[in-house]
Amino acid sequence: MTTHAIRGTFFDFVDDPWNHVGDEEASARFVKDGLLVVEDGIITAFGPYSELSAEYGDVETTHIEHRIITPGFIDGHIHLPQTRVLGAYGLQLLPWLQKWVFPEEARYADRDYAIAGTKRFFNNLLASGTTTAQVFTSTSPVCTEELFEEATRRNMRMIGGLTGIDQNAPEYFADTPESFYENSKILIEKYHNVGRNLYAVTPRFAFGSSPEQMEKCQQLKKEYPDTWVNTHISENPHEIRGVLDLHPDCDDYLAVYEKYDLVGPKFSGGHGVWLSDDEFKRIHDKDASVTFCPHSNLFLGSGLFRLGKAKDPAQKVRLSFGTDMGGGNRFGMLQVLDGAYKVGMINNTILDGSIDPSRMATAESERNKLSAYRAFYSITLGGAEGLFIDDKVGSFEVGKEADFVALDWTQGPAGADWHSQLIADGGDPVTVDDAANMLFGIMIVGDERAVDQTWVMGEKAYQKAAEVEPTFAAV
Repeated sequence: MTTHAIRGTFFDFVDDPWNHVGDEEASARFVKDGLLVVEDGIITAFGPYSELSAEYGDVETTHIEHRIITPGFIDGHIHLPQTRVLGAYGLQLLPWLQKWVFPEEARYADRDYAIAGTKRFFNNLLASGTTTAQVFTSTSPVCTEELFEEATRRNMRMIGGLTGIDQNAPEYFADTPESFYENSKILIEKYHNVGRNLYAVTPRFAFGSSPEQMEKCQQLKKEYPDTWVNTHISENPHEIRGVLDLHPDCDDYLAVYEKYDLVGPKFSGGHGVWLSDDEFKRIHDKDASVTFCPHSNLFLGSGLFRLGKAKDPAQKVRLSFGTDMGGGNRFGMLQVLDGAYKVGMINNTILDGSIDPSRMATAESERNKLSAYRAFYSITLGGAEGLFIDDKVGSFEVGKEADFVALDWTQGPAGADWHSQLIADGGDPVTVDDAANMLFGIMIVGDERAVDQTWVMGEKAYQKAAEVEPTFAAV
């Protein structure tokens, strides 16, 4: 067994900040000078250095100074074979898929192409501080194989599966219900629960999967009940109308997935922009989950996710945040928080009564405000809860896997270092409020340049290169 320790300033969560309105600090745990002890990738002790140093003084220790160490970021919704599509002119969802996405994803049937793209995908995750992701692949088994093979090489926890689509897609890209079922079985038996790999039965969306393919998803979930289910839901108005035309017996989008017994624990529906109040309630009642993807919802013009509704304490739903790269135009969860904050503030204004007093909903309006506590909870412990893996990752609790990121609050675009000068006299955070204020600055002003180190299972997997001082012409 290999035991080592990390010393530094730690920030994680013990509860949902939305449970502590007016006292969100109570949800967080801040250890100014802490020690994280790791044995074979698993956290075996965590607490103040002063309390643990006597017992673990002989353990090899890495001291990460002048950084805030948080649990690794969790991306609840991302597309591996869209890595090269990032930045393609948006259009709206359905024409964007036809013009850019399906042709590119089809190329991942080529093993060499898939290997190169997958390595770039993982490099970008780590450079952005993301250590866990729920991933869409493609209709080719090759793409899913390479996801899990590369995840195994890097010892990263990934959820993914063969992405099924057999209609409303080009013939060269679509699969069949039978091939989807047979290939999924092979992949499940090869990769599910092997190492840190977890398998998700993945109908891409109900517009792209025929009733026959949906029946195969139902069969797979019945045969392998401990697998996940990952899909899209209520992303775009044109998509929703198309789904309901295909399923006239269903009153709403969620009902399609319910018809095939897919909605329950370990179910994730990406986007959920246009979910009705009743759909939110049914998702809550069935202990299912939604993933908020602000960047792609804005980039593709899909709409504003109702964050305050999702966090309604009377019927709160499990929630993760996702990049939805390449519909989302960023790889990093820090930038996702920037987008989520802005979506939340627009919703806050819509509901605060200043536009239309008849729509005033004061409590829901407030729940849309994304403080640093709410934000970083959502991409760590909250994201883990949303993906049903909070027993494994998401915080520094003893027994969890030691995935974490060291953030440099002075790094980012020009001006990022000035924000930090306002807090703790420009030094290290002293209080939990100092740390939260620095983290808020990182998510609003910063980007992946703030990610100094990313660690996976207690081993350093990424180190940002040293900055080269710029030179300027004399003036």
